[in-house]
Amino acid sequence: MSGERRKIPVGEDGEMLVHEDDLQGGTGLLDLVALDAQSDQDLEETMADVRRAKEAVDALSEKISPRQVALAGIVLLMFIGVLLSGWYWVLPRDAVDVETNYLQRGGHLLMSEIHNSGSRSITDVVVQVHFSSANGSEIYETMRIEVEAIGAHSSIAGDDLEMLILGYSVWDEYLITVELEWTDYNGDQQRESWEHEVGYWATELFYDKADRTIWPLD
Repeated sequence: MSGERRKIPVGEDGEMLVHEDDLQGGTGLLDLVALDAQSDQDLEETMADVRRAKEAVDALSEKISPRQVALAGIVLLMFIGVLLSGWYWVLPRDAVDVETNYLQRGGHLLMSEIHNSGSRSITDVVVQVHFSSANGSEIYETMRIEVEAIGAHSSIAGDDLEMLILGYSVWDEYLITVELEWTDYNGDQQRESWEHEVGYWATELFYDKADRTIWPLD
């Protein structure tokens, strides 16, 4: 049968016995020896390819030093820094925030600060902070400040943005309303308003951010 495996006879001393039929054709012993030789040759070629690849990697490693890698990293960081600074300092951007600190100090103390973190000045700035009842129906005290202009990346604070409210219990709840108006880089008038409930804690900090505008993207 074609699928039957042929056994190679072995003599008493352990040597293989080769029959004449095995030397005349078919897949005999000589064919097996030839296949084994071919496998050795393929293995040698594979090992040679591996050695050549390793030599190429070693040569590349010798050309690129750790100093060059570090220098490339520094250059990349500097490039990223330039891009970020360009966005922060150069690209026309409108970003206005109002920070308000509430404290209970023998009454109710409010201290506010205006931050222009944009890359252009803003003008006609008006900030009003109202201290009112919890439902907002009655306003107890108001502080207001008007500023002609606030430069880019600058802030304004001071006595005009501080208010002490006396005669109202610190155990009740109240409402703080922050109103902000300004004229942006494009000459458009902007307005924002935020409300915060106070009275739960003796000290609270609110950081209100107006909508950001980036030209010419917006």
